[in-house]
Amino acid sequence: MGIRKAVITAAGERQRHLPLQTMVDGQGRNRKVLGLLSDEAASAGIDEIGIVVRPGTAELYRDAMDDVSAEITFIEQLEPRGYGHAVLSAVDYVKDDPFLLMVSDHVYVSDDPNAETCASQLVRIAEEEDCVVSTVQPTHEGRLRNFGTVGGTLFDASRDLYEVNAVLEKPTPTEAEQNLMTPGLRHGYYLTFFGMHVLQPAVMALLDERANALGPNEQLDLSASLHEFSRRGRYLAQVMKGRRYDLDFRHGLLIGQLAVSLSGQYRDEVLSTITDLLARNSQRNAGNESDI
Repeated sequence: MGIRKAVITAAGERQRHLPLQTMVDGQGRNRKVLGLLSDEAASAGIDEIGIVVRPGTAELYRDAMDDVSAEITFIEQLEPRGYGHAVLSAVDYVKDDPFLLMVSDHVYVSDDPNAETCASQLVRIAEEEDCVVSTVQPTHEGRLRNFGTVGGTLFDASRDLYEVNAVLEKPTPTEAEQNLMTPGLRHGYYLTFFGMHVLQPAVMALLDERANALGPNEQLDLSASLHEFSRRGRYLAQVMKGRRYDLDFRHGLLIGQLAVSLSGQYRDEVLSTITDLLARNSQRNAGNESDI
């Protein structure tokens, strides 16, 4: 299957401003976060990007799409009914095509020895295997409350691929131990979502089924539909050669910026400046202690 479309969700309450924040990319250019994410998608051969936004906010994001090669379409999520509902809002946009799904409050840094971006790694695997693929990272059980988590069995060790047989959203360590054990991982570690998926129309159909069954105040998440899909279709998890940075965490923008800068062509310059700042801070702290 050829993957040429991407969907980036930006309609959540906490996502509204983060995609519009300015960061310095690896080439030293000032870019909006949403522009960085669009570059990430384009690096995987994506030439059409749908961005899910709140009604009436498209113009806020349009100006952030500077110097983007892909064709951009804004999609309104008419009701704030959860992440799964935001994804389902793009059903008419993706039609019957597989698509790359990303969130707008993360940035990604590749650790691939061949400098292949995170999105490109994922899209390549999804096209090779012709199935739904989620990117994951091994995560200690103490942090599971922050992530959707999958359980499965090793499919291809050479490519760090796992066959998924269960998905839970933000499980407790007890729930994970009972339902999500994955042979081969270190004790106390589980595979948690990295923030990128390649989905197929069958997943959208499951989201639609669940949306029609929801009560008036219920939220639609993605993990429950992916769990159901793992019982019906072929679903793989790829351990990503890279790192995700959630900009919504404490100091998330700062840490994400440092990670992006240190992965770029001006790494030595940035590192030298950080070292100087740390040295000055240590001297100041030492001086303050001497006054006590």
